[in-house]
Amino acid sequence: MAKKSIFIAGTDTDVGKTVVAAGILEAANRKGLSTVAVKPISAGCENTPEGLRNSDALLLQSTASISLSYDQVNPVAFEPPVAPHIAAEQAGRRLDADRIAALCRGVLMQPADLAVIEGAGGWRVPLNTRQTLADIPKMLNTPVVLVVGMKLGCISHTLLTVESIVRDGLPLAGWVANQIDPDMSCYTENLETLKNMLSAPLIAEIPYTDNCSPQNITQFVDIDALIG
Repeated sequence: MAKKSIFIAGTDTDVGKTVVAAGILEAANRKGLSTVAVKPISAGCENTPEGLRNSDALLLQSTASISLSYDQVNPVAFEPPVAPHIAAEQAGRRLDADRIAALCRGVLMQPADLAVIEGAGGWRVPLNTRQTLADIPKMLNTPVVLVVGMKLGCISHTLLTVESIVRDGLPLAGWVANQIDPDMSCYTENLETLKNMLSAPLIAEIPYTDNCSPQNITQFVDIDALIG
């Protein structure tokens, strides 16, 4: 069973959750820790001879030190790049948080030092008419790392998401400032505001970069602040 697990959430979609997840995995690998990863739900997959494949899930699969099959890393995959519950409806399927959490538990049974679970979209992405993605880390009782896409409006997005995480009874293990807008006005002031308003540690500040490889991103990750 994994000694420590974390759930990677985002303030929105396209804020760099996978970049951060892979960077954390690589940083842990470099400390000699064994790692495993799961992206339980993905939308926006390519139809290949081996089946549907998601580029983010493939990156996590290749970065984790413990080798798992693709279906273990990404058990629920959809081709259209839309919200998961909509993709499921289009495919004639129904997403269920209990089943998805059970699939995650299978990965968490691996004898890893660190298990990384990557979410999809923001904290309240619907799975069906009564469940959201947040129900999965709640069922797993997993600490959360929040990836903040540093752009105009990020302060409100961040505070509302953190409020929801805490209200759901989960600890915020840390947060990441990922500069996704290279021309963001008052970047430093926004960052300092978040530092002052969040009690969780800032475990990474990632500048805008075209090189999003785990090997590059890991240099910005304070893995000791995350895992102790």
